[in-house]
Amino acid sequence: MTMFDVIIIGAGVIGASVARALSKYNLKVAVLEKHFDVCEETSKANSGIVHSGYDAKPGTQKAKFNLLGNRMMSEFCKKYQVPFRQNGSLIIAFSEADLPKLEALKKQGNENGVSGLRILNQAEVRQMEPYINEGVFAALFAPTGGIVDPFELTIAQAEVAFANGVKFEFGTKVDHITRTKDGFQILTNHQPYETKTVVNCAGVFADEINNMVSEHLLKITPRKGEYCLFDKEVGHLVDKTIFQLPTQYGKGVLVTPTAENNLLIGPTAYDIDDKSDKSTTAEGVKEVLDKAGLSIQKVPTSFVITAFSGLRATEAKGDFVIGEANDVPGFFNAAGIESPGLTAAPAIGDELASLVAHSLKASIKPTYLDGRTEVVRFEPKTVAEKATLIRQNREYGKIICRCEMVTLAEIKDAIHRPLGARTIDGVKRRTRAGAGRCQGGFCSPKVLEILSKELNQDPREIAKFDQNAILLVGFDKESL
Repeated sequence: MTMFDVIIIGAGVIGASVARALSKYNLKVAVLEKHFDVCEETSKANSGIVHSGYDAKPGTQKAKFNLLGNRMMSEFCKKYQVPFRQNGSLIIAFSEADLPKLEALKKQGNENGVSGLRILNQAEVRQMEPYINEGVFAALFAPTGGIVDPFELTIAQAEVAFANGVKFEFGTKVDHITRTKDGFQILTNHQPYETKTVVNCAGVFADEINNMVSEHLLKITPRKGEYCLFDKEVGHLVDKTIFQLPTQYGKGVLVTPTAENNLLIGPTAYDIDDKSDKSTTAEGVKEVLDKAGLSIQKVPTSFVITAFSGLRATEAKGDFVIGEANDVPGFFNAAGIESPGLTAAPAIGDELASLVAHSLKASIKPTYLDGRTEVVRFEPKTVAEKATLIRQNREYGKIICRCEMVTLAEIKDAIHRPLGARTIDGVKRRTRAGAGRCQGGFCSPKVLEILSKELNQDPREIAKFDQNAILLVGFDKESL
């Protein structure tokens, strides 16, 4: 049995961040992921917001890593070809009585080190956002807020890790962890693994992983949030990310453009017991539509193209749990990583990698590849640039997804690039094929066909996401 130096549990944005940062070191690293791709849980179902850091309690891990992540995000995304825009955010108030709350958030943000915060009056808010609801009285403006593609932030880091030798074991669910004299034995649904250290990045299941080895028990409650995504036709209605004053359950329903130029509203916030419940409900959709109507003049409901939900990993103490467990040397946690976890992810990855490398006395690789293979996105290019691409490769001239203008060349690249797509949703997250207004109604069969051909795999074995989501069960007239 191979002895690993580090095993990371979970391939969401936190696990991918840790893997990317650890791949700099001369270490044998593996990532165990129960799903069949990266970015299959919370990391694929969130707001995609890069928070400025005004609302985290000073002195907390959330405040520390929010600010670090925010400050590094622009250059980080540029280096790793991740769509990002620093569009700024507004936290709106509806009456003069709410002004002290905005002042308190501004003061807290200043204490956390957030720059550029200022309070705008009604006229200033309306000048900045003409489509804002007329009932908005004032707002706190945070210019360092931004929007990022959460799929690409995860996938890019996983690709870098993979290119630098990190092994990804998909479809591998951790069942039990036992301490050994040399580290840990991890039992899974496939085979056992031996490792010197463990990094727990298991999202809403991080408490269960921690509690297998540590007497310092964690308790994570999944907090469900439902969203509505709108067509790009209305992505321009707001420029900033518009928050309502936060409550004990979070930052409330937001209205924001996305990094891909859609409009997004949500989420709801309800604590639930079932860690697998990602259903959407008529009540949840109604709630986000109604509450969004407080922020903007008229919610363009006819342009909703899909609804989805995600689960946030809310730890009982309300803060991130980051670092080595006090009673289990070699076991490191990244637990309770709820909002602003996406913002904080690259910084958390760097921190944990540094701690683990120090523990193992690891050295930096001289051959570390600090970047990813070029990602070509056809749709945003100029007519001249598109013509050049087509001359170089005729498959850029064949559109597979008409809504998002995704080409055959891009889909093939998504399949064959490092840690490439193996499912229809894997192609969707890497290229946006199926993410448009028809939600894959036209292109999904073609994407399935391309996957089957490029992977030399029976089309009846191609899944939408996991292997229990097979779309085809047979062929017409095959029994004749």
